[in-house]
Amino acid sequence: MTTAYQQIEQQEAAFLPAREKFFALERHVTSAPSMRMTHEQLESYVIEKTRDIARDVIQAHLDLRGVAEQAVRVVGAEGVERTESRSTTRKLRLLVGNVVVPRLLYQAVGVDGLAPQDAALSLPNDMFSMGVRRRVAEDVLRGSFDQAVERLESTTGVHVAKRQAENLARAAVVDFETFYATQEWEAESDRQLLTLTFDGAGIVMRNEGLRELTRRKAAEDAAKPKAWPERLKTGEKANRKRMAEVASVYSVEPYIRTADDIINDMASIRLVRFGESPKRPRPINKRVWASVEREMAEVIDEGFREALRRDPKQRRRWVVLVDGQTQQLAAIEAAAKRHGVELTIICDFIHVMEYLWKAAHCFHDPGSEESRSWVTERARMLLEGVDPSQVAAGMRRSATRQDLKHRKAVDTCAKYLKKRRDYMRFGAALAAGLPIASGVIEGACRHLVRDRLDCCGARWGVLGAEAVLKLRALSMSGDFDEYWSFHLTCEHQRNHVAAYANGTIPNPIPTPRLRRVK
Repeated sequence: MTTAYQQIEQQEAAFLPAREKFFALERHVTSAPSMRMTHEQLESYVIEKTRDIARDVIQAHLDLRGVAEQAVRVVGAEGVERTESRSTTRKLRLLVGNVVVPRLLYQAVGVDGLAPQDAALSLPNDMFSMGVRRRVAEDVLRGSFDQAVERLESTTGVHVAKRQAENLARAAVVDFETFYATQEWEAESDRQLLTLTFDGAGIVMRNEGLRELTRRKAAEDAAKPKAWPERLKTGEKANRKRMAEVASVYSVEPYIRTADDIINDMASIRLVRFGESPKRPRPINKRVWASVEREMAEVIDEGFREALRRDPKQRRRWVVLVDGQTQQLAAIEAAAKRHGVELTIICDFIHVMEYLWKAAHCFHDPGSEESRSWVTERARMLLEGVDPSQVAAGMRRSATRQDLKHRKAVDTCAKYLKKRRDYMRFGAALAAGLPIASGVIEGACRHLVRDRLDCCGARWGVLGAEAVLKLRALSMSGDFDEYWSFHLTCEHQRNHVAAYANGTIPNPIPTPRLRRVK
């Protein structure tokens, strides 16, 4: 009975600080001064005090674990038994403040020490708890590192330095590729189109983060004398950006439409809207991601691997939507050949429209009814299956007959249509129910990259930008919670299970045996 009474006394003593703070809080909120508080003052006061109570409760629990810990046999993964043990402590920074973890550290000559209590608590390798790590990850994907640090301290009282926050963000995404390589998707049918789409978005980088050619050009620009005020000429490259390749893979039901349906959906060229458009099928199992660290070809290849994981026997129709960038097209065709995939490449119709509008303004005033009619006529021709080369030749002849002095946009549009004619079979695509606009990837470039990484004045390092892109990709794909559970499991495996022989962690607090009472 003596041991039982000692354990009760130890438990009472451990939780006494938390209990005293709770009673002090209770006395204050029932006192006369508290009756004069506003709700905001009361809320702030209670949150601050309960945070202290929560920290003391956790500290008391850890102290009890330290008292209850018993000596065990510890053998490392390399087969060496740690025969020496000593009582030590380590710090842990939680969302409610700092605590100290008492535990036994087992040691042997020539190998790292092991603490089974650390494994039982699944502690990280440094002092920042997984709760703090998740909070930092959630904050940096939405705002700057400075804002994340300030927000964390103002809402929890926990201080994390900016450099530490960036390191925590990078550590948070180490399992990104593994997670998606093992992800189970919602069931898909062979009738659904397997759609891949790619695009690029520039990110302003610190000088050391630029690719070699861009860095060289930036150095050459810096050496040139510039007049004051220093301004870039029209068309002059700033040589400050590194391209992030953005990719998306999803499935969607075929959606058959006509040229009239497309024109009716485009506010810029329709005359009158005829009724409501039918409800479009929504993409399913959409995954969006981006990388500024890897080259374009690597990201595109990853997109093909993701698609092959969903359709390994290639029973479905594969569609690739692009904006027509030459290097990107070459990388896509090379990846298709490498993986032995047959696919349909479609040039984004919205990009085509942008070229048509610029060409129209060479013939007619911007905003005029004539320019709208000019664009509508040529858009309809393309949507109905007219060869883009014929459309290009027609606008060039018109420019020549009218002796246009400023016809650069016309020639540029014609060249664009002619060069990418094989990817502009819009008539056949609409009849087959294929998508012809890359709204998914355009939205991804904006929400995934530009809204966060293209902020005014921001300059990025490669690793920091890559971490933020992955965190935003998880959030945008709706996978953050599931990823975090996966990440916790991987961290426990890496930090603890892998350190012990046969992956077996000895239990530092044996389960008490129950005695049958007659």
